[in-house]
Amino acid sequence: MSRLLQIYGFLSVLLRGATLSFQSLTIGGIVFFVVVLGPLRERSEELQRAVLRWVRRWAAALALTELAVLVTTTVLLMQSAGMTLNQVSGADFFIADSLSLMASISIVILAGSRRVPGFADLLLPACAILVGSVMTSHSMSRIEHRIPLAVVTGLHQAASAAWIGGLPYLLITLGRTRNSQDAQGFSARFSRLALTSVGILAAAGLLLAGVYVGSVGAIYGTSYGIMVTTKAILFGLLLLLGAMNFGIVRSAASGMLESLRRFGEVEIAIGFTVLLTAASLTSLPPAADLADGRLNSSTIAARMAPRVPRMSSPTTRDLPEDIYAAQQKSLEAASDSTESYVPGQAGMRPNTPAEKGWSEYNHHWAGLIVLIIGLLALAAQMGRALKGSWLPGRWARGWPLLFFLLAVFLVLRSDPETWPLGPGEFWVGMTDPEVLLHRIFAVLVVGLGIFEWRVQNGRASPQASLVFPILVGVASALLLTHSHTLGNPTDEVLAELSHAPLAILGIVAAWSRWLELRLPQENRTRLVMTQVWPVCFLLIGAVLLNYREM
Repeated sequence: MSRLLQIYGFLSVLLRGATLSFQSLTIGGIVFFVVVLGPLRERSEELQRAVLRWVRRWAAALALTELAVLVTTTVLLMQSAGMTLNQVSGADFFIADSLSLMASISIVILAGSRRVPGFADLLLPACAILVGSVMTSHSMSRIEHRIPLAVVTGLHQAASAAWIGGLPYLLITLGRTRNSQDAQGFSARFSRLALTSVGILAAAGLLLAGVYVGSVGAIYGTSYGIMVTTKAILFGLLLLLGAMNFGIVRSAASGMLESLRRFGEVEIAIGFTVLLTAASLTSLPPAADLADGRLNSSTIAARMAPRVPRMSSPTTRDLPEDIYAAQQKSLEAASDSTESYVPGQAGMRPNTPAEKGWSEYNHHWAGLIVLIIGLLALAAQMGRALKGSWLPGRWARGWPLLFFLLAVFLVLRSDPETWPLGPGEFWVGMTDPEVLLHRIFAVLVVGLGIFEWRVQNGRASPQASLVFPILVGVASALLLTHSHTLGNPTDEVLAELSHAPLAILGIVAAWSRWLELRLPQENRTRLVMTQVWPVCFLLIGAVLLNYREM
């Protein structure tokens, strides 16, 4: 149980992200069904049934996720806090998740019926899902202005679902449309819906940020503020892509339908990364509640000032011998205690100078490898643009091999308290969310090397070439899910200031590479994307080389 409690903090963010994603896809599909397909007169039933099939699938996925959250949280509370099922069933989370579960099942039944259901049949359970989600948000935990904040949160989530959750259904509809005039009609109608949603999202987001962040200093001085800023930057990227799509619809240029689909794919990917960021925010207390211990600008400037990278490492003998033993002892004490327990927060203690030096060494060498990857990838792209006439462009195509070196480095160096350097066994270390995340990253890096090496040598299919941007996008999104402390320690916030730009640059790199591979040849944006993602890798390497913990 103690090990499950330790990893629950990480899993809860992933489950919350899955819940928000499936919720958006379900509600977004219903809104698309009503607003975009509702006014149609010809061929509407065929398109409606295609949309409803996917609504049913996502509603089923939402029901399964809500059931998993409900069962897991109930069991943890009963085991760790000694509560009975009757006591747990009266908790707000139990009522909220049960409401969403029943509403999701209702949508599965209605969307799977032989007749096309009416609008009211689907909108009512969609509203119930939204109410259940709002009941578990920060707004319901506030003492002051609870109801107004809950209404604004509901509008924020509804607008997000209509826009981000509705995008996949636009692609489904465009895929079934062969007439460019019909495609323009669908896209124009959805664009109006998206513009309305963006306005509501922006207004609600600013209001909620004003309440939960509270001040300019909290934006950069707290983990919550940094995550809100990250979410806002990703929202800006979505607006940029939306503007590109709007321009394509207005111009009716050659390859319009194909370009709309490709930009739509990237909008979907970044949109669901935003939802994952929102899920990560739920694991943090609002910045307005953390008036003490905030970072000031001078502390940040001193930490972020460029310095010579650390290329020499402390030895394992310099590290505390009881790292892993202390973690296990604190977890066991927490599992036996009758006091309230916060997942992922047991046994917190400041890192020693040797531990900080070990971490800096790891980041700096990883940064050097990524920097070289970016340089070689940029050289390869330039050589390809010059049709192979530039000699370095040929041998620079071997840059994916460096990912294997990076993966080995991550496995050996990331977690000195566990296998292979420390006494902790391999599988025992997997119960630590930080260790687990590091090993997931190592596997992703190996995948990057394998697939991109085949692409650079012309041995990969068009589908296999997409693995690289997908893995980079997933790894970048996972950076936004790492565990946070419940307080506001300096080291945690400073680490957040490094992780956030890494995640943003990784997301831009992933989906610019996707557009390079997927956009039609006549779209000039594709040429720009060929240079964007290597530059992002260069910047990622530079950020890692300047990472500091002391």
